[in-house]
Amino acid sequence: MLTLRKSNERGYADHGWLKSFHSFSFANYFDPAHMGFGNLRVINEDRIAPETGFGTHGHRDMEIISYVLSGNLAHQDSMGNVKGIPPGDVQRMSAGSGVRHSEFNHAKGEQTHFLQIWIEPNVTGIPPSYEQKTVPLSAKRGQLALVAAPAADSEGAVHGVTIHADARMYAGLFDGAENARLGLDPARKAYVFLVRGSLQVNGQQLQAGDAAMLQAESVLDLSQGQDAEVLVFDLAP
Repeated sequence: MLTLRKSNERGYADHGWLKSFHSFSFANYFDPAHMGFGNLRVINEDRIAPETGFGTHGHRDMEIISYVLSGNLAHQDSMGNVKGIPPGDVQRMSAGSGVRHSEFNHAKGEQTHFLQIWIEPNVTGIPPSYEQKTVPLSAKRGQLALVAAPAADSEGAVHGVTIHADARMYAGLFDGAENARLGLDPARKAYVFLVRGSLQVNGQQLQAGDAAMLQAESVLDLSQGQDAEVLVFDLAP
């Protein structure tokens, strides 16, 4: 079964310095029909205005992934990490027993556009940790690159980060005749989020910001892309 959710059905918040679309209930946006999908809890599409950002705040027991689309996201945390996250990098912060961090756009004339993704962990109370890797465009061109996975799958995630969760995250770029097929376990769930462009997912047309939720499916087919960038999540039931 494949269920589509259109971009304009998401929650939206405009804080002036921050404009955010929420795929699932978050902060002041509450929709009991969309509290998450499997162990995927948050996908926020955030745009941070120049010289603004999220002040220091805390998290615990959550796997948090940042995927930057344009601009550069400055990250600083209580573990001592001071990092810049450019487009093409995937960053993972395991909040574990507790961590505090800030995220900022230091550019004077450029907006930072990124995805904030939360996945529920399969272990709690672990020491917080941080990881960041660059995923080359060539690894995503016309195929799905495994960019976040549990430690047991670390060999397959050559360019990816390790998460403490029963989930896998793929990223791909598709245009024209490029296509990909991914085998799915029908007992699990899969979530497809189209970052930009247009793409067919199992024959269904998606536009930027649209999502497809798959249950009891054995295969995922991606085709007919037009400047498409897509994220695919293999999730616990």
